[in-house]
Amino acid sequence: MSNPWYVDLKTSCYCSSHFVNLCSVGCVPEDPNADTEWNDILRKKGILPPKESLKELEEEEEGKEEQRLQQSVVKTYEDMTLEELQENEDEFSEEDERAIEMYRQQRLAEWKATQLRNKFGEVLEISGKDYVQEVTKAGEGLWVVLHLYKQGIPLCSLINHHLSGLARKFPDVKFIKAISTTCIPNYPDRNLPTVFVYREGDIKAQFIGPLVFGGMNLTIDELEWKLSESGAIKTELEENPKKAIKDVLLSSVRDPVPMRRDSDSEDD
Repeated sequence: MSNPWYVDLKTSCYCSSHFVNLCSVGCVPEDPNADTEWNDILRKKGILPPKESLKELEEEEEGKEEQRLQQSVVKTYEDMTLEELQENEDEFSEEDERAIEMYRQQRLAEWKATQLRNKFGEVLEISGKDYVQEVTKAGEGLWVVLHLYKQGIPLCSLINHHLSGLARKFPDVKFIKAISTTCIPNYPDRNLPTVFVYREGDIKAQFIGPLVFGGMNLTIDELEWKLSESGAIKTELEENPKKAIKDVLLSSVRDPVPMRRDSDSEDD
């Protein structure tokens, strides 16, 4: 009687078919990693991969699966709002909860910073009694632009108008205005308009009197540039808009238009 486990090692094709037939009747061990003589024969014939290769493949696959799970969890954290994180906190492990708490605190800090930066957007009117609270104690890292003005001075009205536009454009900066004598008693009208720039209660820049602003020709871009030079706002203007006007004036002075000589034309 022939041995049912006999395999002709000279013919790999027969070995392969014999292996398939044995598998169909359940004669071959199910675990390809098992340390058996039969598996050794199959590995030598290339039907089964080497034992170490199988182990490496399994470890590699396990590593990929773990990485996919980690990426999935991180993506879930990033996609969730603060409310969703709170609703799903029962589904996470202790390690997940620690990670979520750190992420929640980060999101909360970002939200508070955004709210602080965008909480203004208009020019606030104050009086002398509000000065300490609104300027000196305005807040850490906060820029404050204070305009001292008086009713009836056209340039003051123009600057108030420009500041309203800049307040909407830069809502993270606190723009305020006050009638001059309510903040500084007996403040001379010749010094108006006056603009002070503060940061954390310290004066960083001051613009005093009409000449500093260039009179009634002052544009909102020119005022924006002035404030950006003090550091109060981050402008997208690439150069001083006043410079372009000066360049045109200087060009016209350097290259005057020749005067027509009527007498010469008559002689011709």
